[in-house]
Amino acid sequence: PQYSELMRTGRAQAELLLGPEAPRLRGTLCVTGHHLLLSPGPQDLWLLLLRNVDSIEKRVAGESGTITLRCKDLRVLQLDIEGVEATLDIARSIEALSSLESVITSFPFFYRPKGLRLGDAWHFHPPESYYKRVARETKAWRLSEVNENFSLCPSYPRAVIVPRAVDDKALALSARFRQGGRFPVLSYHHARSGTVLLRSSQPLTGPQKRRCAEDEELLRAVLAGARPGAQGFVVDTRSAQAAKQARMAGGGTEAKAAYPGWKRLHRPLERGRPLQESFVRLVEACGDLEQSTDHWLSRLEGCSWLAHVKEALSTACLTAQGMEREGACILVHGAEGTDSTLLVTSLAQLILDPLSRTMVGFQELVEREWIQAGHPFQLRCAHSAFSHARPKHEAPTFLLFLDCVWQLGRQFPLSLEFGEALLLALFEHAYASPFGTFLCNSEKERCLCEVRSQTHSLWSRLNQPKEQRKLRNPLYVLNPLALWPSVEPQSLQLWQGLFLRWTRPPEPPEVAWEKVWQIV
Repeated sequence: PQYSELMRTGRAQAELLLGPEAPRLRGTLCVTGHHLLLSPGPQDLWLLLLRNVDSIEKRVAGESGTITLRCKDLRVLQLDIEGVEATLDIARSIEALSSLESVITSFPFFYRPKGLRLGDAWHFHPPESYYKRVARETKAWRLSEVNENFSLCPSYPRAVIVPRAVDDKALALSARFRQGGRFPVLSYHHARSGTVLLRSSQPLTGPQKRRCAEDEELLRAVLAGARPGAQGFVVDTRSAQAAKQARMAGGGTEAKAAYPGWKRLHRPLERGRPLQESFVRLVEACGDLEQSTDHWLSRLEGCSWLAHVKEALSTACLTAQGMEREGACILVHGAEGTDSTLLVTSLAQLILDPLSRTMVGFQELVEREWIQAGHPFQLRCAHSAFSHARPKHEAPTFLLFLDCVWQLGRQFPLSLEFGEALLLALFEHAYASPFGTFLCNSEKERCLCEVRSQTHSLWSRLNQPKEQRKLRNPLYVLNPLALWPSVEPQSLQLWQGLFLRWTRPPEPPEVAWEKVWQIV
C-alpha cells in the first residue's frame, strides 16, 4: 500500500522474451510494490524483483510498445505490451519503484518464505566464533567490545580481535589516528607460522607527519605477540604517488622511524569509478553478438577486467607468501580500508586456510571479511553494469573477489567445497535480494534498521539440504596445503558462467553438476 501512488497501472497483456534462445511467455503483466509479475496460465507465475532492474528503455509504435529491462544480474528482458498508454504507465511504475532508496520499506522486510523462521541463521557467523578458533591457537589476542555502541568506528562490528597487551583506552586513541576510526584489527591468525594478517585504514599523518604513540604501541604489540623475531610488512593498496598525495590531504602511511620492524610495500589496486567502468565495458563487449574475433579480443583487453583479477590475486599471493614463507605479520590498508583491503585479506585467507574453502568456512569468510568488516554494499552495488546514471559510489569490488575465487576453483578443481553456483548466488544477492544479508553499508546501519530481527538471512536459505546439493562441489577433497594460483595472463580466463550466462545457450551447468553427482 505504501507504494500505491507510484503505480500508474494495474495490468496489461504482454509477451516476455527472456533471452536469445528462450521461448516467449505470453500472459497478464502486473506491477506490484516490489515485483513485476507475468502470469502465462493459472498455475504459472514469472516474477522479477524490481530492485533487480538496472536500466529501462521504452519504445512505442502503433498500438503497442516494447520495454527493455536490463537487470543487475546481467539479464536483458524484453516485454512487448498491448496498448501505448499501458506501456508508458508500466515503464513509469517500474522506473519509480526500482529506484527507491529506503531500506526499511524494501522487499526483505516483507519477504516471509515457507520453512524459514525470522531470526534463524543470523547467529551462524558471529565475530565471536572466529575468535574462539584464534584463542585455541594463541593467547596473544583478545576479543574487545570497545566498539560496542559503534562510537569508535561506525563501520566496524561491535566486537573486534586485538592484541591482548593493548588496552581499550589505547585502541580508542589509535582509532582517532586512523581514517573513519578503522584502527588495526586481526583478520586472520596463521597457526602454522605463528603470524597474523591485520587490516585497517590509512593513518592520518598529514603534511605535518603527525604520530600517535598508541597506534605505534599497537603494531609493536602485534610483532611481540607473534613468533620471536617476526617482522612486519604494511601492504598499501595504493601507489606510492597516491599515498603521498593522500598525506598532503591529511592521510598518509606509517613512517619507517615510527614503526620499527615494519616495512612498507605498495601494491596499487584499482577501485571506485575506474573499476566500475571496466565492468561496464566488459559487459558491453560480452553482449555484442555481431563482432569479429579481433574486435572481441581487443575489447576484452581494453576493458582491463582480467588485469584487475591478476593484480588482486598477485597482491593476495604476496600477502600469503609473506606469512607462510617469510613468517612475517602483514597489515593491509589503502585509504578507507573498506574495499581493496578486504579483497586482499579475504583472498589471502582462501590461499592459506583450508577451512575457509569449506562451504561453512567460505560463508563465514564473506560474513566476517566483507559484511561485518564494513564493505558498503548498498553504495557499491546500487547499480550494476547497465545503469545510465553516472557512477557515484558504485564499484564491483565484491564481484572482483568472486571472480578471483572462481579462478582459484578453476585452477584447483578439487580444493573448494563449493562450486560456481554459490558464487553466482552471492553476486545476484549482493545486487538485489529478498534476504537481508547484504542490506546497508555497515553493522551499525543494520542495527538501526533492525535487519537481523526483521529480515531473513541468505545463509539460512543456502544451507537448506536441497540447495546444498546444487552448491556443493561433488569432487571436493580437503587439501591441507596452501593454494598458489598461477597469475600468468594465459592462466586467467573470462568467467563465462557469469559474464556470458544469459547470451549463450550452454547445457545448463546444473545439469552437468547433477551428472557429476550421479557419477561420484
